Amino acid sequence: MSVENTSTEEKIVAAAHKLFTQKGYAATKTRDIAEEAGINLALLNYYFRSKEKLFELIMADNLKQFLCSIESVTTDARTTYQEKFKLLVENYIDLFLDKPDMPIFILSEIRSNPLEMFQRVRFVKIFEGSIMSEQLREAIERREIEPINPVHILMNLLGMVVFPFVVKPIIQNVVGVEDANYREMMLVRKKMIPLWVEAMLQVKAD
Repeated sequence: MSVENTSTEEKIVAAAHKLFTQKGYAATKTRDIAEEAGINLALLNYYFRSKEKLFELIMADNLKQFLCSIESVTTDARTTYQEKFKLLVENYIDLFLDKPDMPIFILSEIRSNPLEMFQRVRFVKIFEGSIMSEQLREAIERREIEPINPVHILMNLLGMVVFPFVVKPIIQNVVGVEDANYREMMLVRKKMIPLWVEAMLQVKAD
């Protein structure tokens, strides 16, 4: 494939990634993607036969990035579960600061296509058989943490990371926080979320 062809494909993919992530599948037209890429519609159709195929590529890329941290962190035998909390929070906050529209994009597509997205987003399946899950079960047996399904721990941790990015426009309008200040708040949450999760898991006195 020539450099020119590769460049054209990259422009199309970049444009599609931007528009699909910002507007979702239904609201994005192929003509919009062609315009964003700076090409004509016929050229876009030459490289990608349908909007569906292009969307599949973008969705697969988003999900790969979203799931990558869960799989790589939770299956690492070299770190404790406390260190895994820290790594998951850091990785996802960094990812969403770089791609702030990703959480809303994934959530909106889950709502639009719940069955398909359920089959794609398999983080529970990845997590349940992971080293992190086993570490948490062992910590429960040692009474280091409250007896709770480890999946709830993961969902709470990810929820505390994802939710502020989903509601960012509301918080900024209500509180009057600028983008730069909001970013600083998210960086503070990198340190605080693992501490909050560990505090919630502490065994209560009988």
